[in-house]
Amino acid sequence: MYEVRLHGRGGQGAVMAAGLLAAGLVAEGKYAVAIPSFGFERRGAPVVAFVRADEREIRRMTNITHPDCVLCIDPTVGRSVDIFAGMRSGGTLVQTSGRALAELTLPAGLRTVGLIDAVRIAMEIFRRPITNTLMLGALARTTGIVSLAALEQALADSEFRDAGLDQNIAALGRGYRETQIHHLDREVAA
Repeated sequence: MYEVRLHGRGGQGAVMAAGLLAAGLVAEGKYAVAIPSFGFERRGAPVVAFVRADEREIRRMTNITHPDCVLCIDPTVGRSVDIFAGMRSGGTLVQTSGRALAELTLPAGLRTVGLIDAVRIAMEIFRRPITNTLMLGALARTTGIVSLAALEQALADSEFRDAGLDQNIAALGRGYRETQIHHLDREVAA
């Protein structure tokens, strides 16, 4: 089973991103479940959502405490929440950041980091810092757990229509193409 924990802030679409990711995984013939988690339920408050994917039926519907991958759609949420809590050794981080890899504080045991300046790109596309679909493209490129085509299909089957659909598909593609992937060794991650 592959487990992803998504971190963001209320109003940024982390829960929607989890649902789209699960739909993309299902479109590729995998079993997947998206699990939202609601705390303060206000715009700007830290939000977390979870996705499990497997080749077999999934019965576990609990929060993910030991993720294989952390997807962080907000560059500031790590200041108020430990996004790396419980992360598995050899795990993957997909992060929106305009900073270079060397400027980030990363835990030991992290093996792969996908970085993209998603806020800048979102401002170009949406004129607002909504990064969820960009970050799904970044996740697809960094992890390979789902294809870009499957995520595009999930978007097409969603509630987005017309210009909103076109913008989100463009964002998904740019997220996929513009993500920089870094493979870390033990010395770099420590």
